[in-house]
Amino acid sequence: MWGIIPAAGAGSRIQPLAFSKELLPVGSRIEANVEHPRAVSEYLIERMIRGGATKLCFVISPGKSDLMTYYGGRVGAVDVVYVVQPRPAGLCDALFRACSVIPRDEPVLIGLPDTIWFPCDGFALMPDDLLSFLLFPVKKTSAFDAVVMDDTTRGLEVQVKWPCLRRCPRRGLRRCRHAEWLSRSPPSARNPRPGRRHRRKHVPATRSTAAAPAGARLV
Repeated sequence: MWGIIPAAGAGSRIQPLAFSKELLPVGSRIEANVEHPRAVSEYLIERMIRGGATKLCFVISPGKSDLMTYYGGRVGAVDVVYVVQPRPAGLCDALFRACSVIPRDEPVLIGLPDTIWFPCDGFALMPDDLLSFLLFPVKKTSAFDAVVMDDTTRGLEVQVKWPCLRRCPRRGLRRCRHAEWLSRSPPSARNPRPGRRHRRKHVPATRSTAAAPAGARLV
């Protein structure tokens, strides 16, 4: 199982920084009885490994070589690869950049590296046979990408930082997004379109056999 980590964003809202926002120190870890600062993205990697990821793919911009220096080619027993998104084109484009290294039938976890969420084993609790999202409630939906759901918690629509939530016509978000992933083609064979980030009135993490937000799982 792959873990896809979209990390090409510039982090303009928290600049100036002397490093990528994914390396912002948050807390610490102990190694050989020595305390070291812990990068915020390490929390997502820990959760992906707990969820079953055996390989990680960072999608980075051309100027984010510090992520490669920090993580190298391996985190513990997990191999790490890097794919470059040559220009800002949104989250969806970043996720599809990973097509060049991930087999079509490979399950995928997707998470945002600047978000810490609980429980730590959230990915492991998600089903293996569906496109599914980890969501958390927020008070101000206009500041997040909101997932509109029906009474059965079935996803209907992702609304990106709308002033207020709006109910959408009943349609299968899960079905159409999964079909879009299954019919994917490498970035070189398509015209990249700006994508949307998936978060929500509950904010997402997704799991499926391919990719997604706070967390996601694709299958």
